[in-house]
Amino acid sequence: MKKILLVSALLFACFGKAAAQTTKEEMTADLNKTGGVYYAYPVSESANTPAPKGFKPFYISHYGRHGSRYLISDEDYTRVASLLAEASASCALTPLGEELRSRLDSLMKETAGRGGDLTPLGVRQHRDIARRMFEAYPEVFKGKVAISARSTLVPRCILSMDAFCESLKEQNPALDITRESTNRYMNYLCYHSPESNSYTSKEWKEQYRKFEEKHTHPDRLVASIFSDSDFVDKKVNPHDFAWSLYWIASGMQDVETKLSFYDFFTPDELFDLWRCFNYRFYACDGNYPGNRGLPVANAANLLRNIIDSADAAIASGKTSATLRFGHDGNLIPLAAILQLEDCALQEEDPEKFHTAFSDFKIAPMAGNVQLIFFRNDKTGEVLVKLMLNEREKRIPVATDRFPFYRWDDVKNLYERVYKENAAKITLTPLLP
Repeated sequence: MKKILLVSALLFACFGKAAAQTTKEEMTADLNKTGGVYYAYPVSESANTPAPKGFKPFYISHYGRHGSRYLISDEDYTRVASLLAEASASCALTPLGEELRSRLDSLMKETAGRGGDLTPLGVRQHRDIARRMFEAYPEVFKGKVAISARSTLVPRCILSMDAFCESLKEQNPALDITRESTNRYMNYLCYHSPESNSYTSKEWKEQYRKFEEKHTHPDRLVASIFSDSDFVDKKVNPHDFAWSLYWIASGMQDVETKLSFYDFFTPDELFDLWRCFNYRFYACDGNYPGNRGLPVANAANLLRNIIDSADAAIASGKTSATLRFGHDGNLIPLAAILQLEDCALQEEDPEKFHTAFSDFKIAPMAGNVQLIFFRNDKTGEVLVKLMLNEREKRIPVATDRFPFYRWDDVKNLYERVYKENAAKITLTPLLP
């Protein structure tokens, strides 16, 4: 068994590094991917390998990021619009600049007052994920099944939870779903330790600043939009303008209009800006060696809740589900602490970060982790499979039935992982 486990782990490590590679060609073939965590959920059909003979699904453990949203603040739109309006009034825009101003003015009719809100697409994403879950594992949702649904305090997460739960209820109105959004559970739904906050508030920033300066090239863009160099000299911060327009361009896929802003950039510019954006998430939420594992350890309490909730479900002998809703900064550490395939790779060279970590592959809008549990009623054996964005994933545990793993083996791994990570940071006790 030790030999099998060693071979499995080595194959997992080698396969993971190769599979995680993200190339410029991949990104420029689908510019929406250059939006990083603004990437709209790309899955329309889940992947489900039939369970081994004699096993039936009985419990689902889930963590999902909120669905597609507008940019965080109205100012993310108005900042650019106000600058363009001032430039237009001063006759300082090129024809392309006037086109940009016109498109942005049109967009703001949709976005005004909705900064940070869930979009209609975000609602549909969660409804569809829930529907596919119900259709794939109908045994879990038969009758008056008790389901726990908990969300962070942010409205877009609460509404994502509601969309998910309502979709399930439409399939089976008898479901007994308890929905909660309260500070009581924030220490695992959305936790950032003092140790992690200390790192993310300062330690990584100077190295990142140099990387961003090297990979941000705003001069061509600014020259294409503004016709008056004196106006640019007095009013325009080229770096900030390029980044502000990048956010708008990236977020358009979440709003569902016919407008696009990608054509104001070259593919190379978008790729470079994404590499900077991706760097931030790798350094602050991922398994980057330089952060000493502190951000990943933020998910220790969430891992504890997953283990304990699964054990309770197994002991009950009933069917049930645990649904959790939060943010990208929670989903990325969770995927890493679970050691899902491709999600915990390490790379020290910032120029190669994107070859080991790609934010949009782990935490697109409505990104999610699902653990599906199966039981053999004759033997009592429990299997589990792990899914990231509805795709079955490997973990460094030996199995001859992939994507299915013995829960006892998986639990042994995760108990060890929990202890290692809980020792790195300050955690507050979990409440039932």
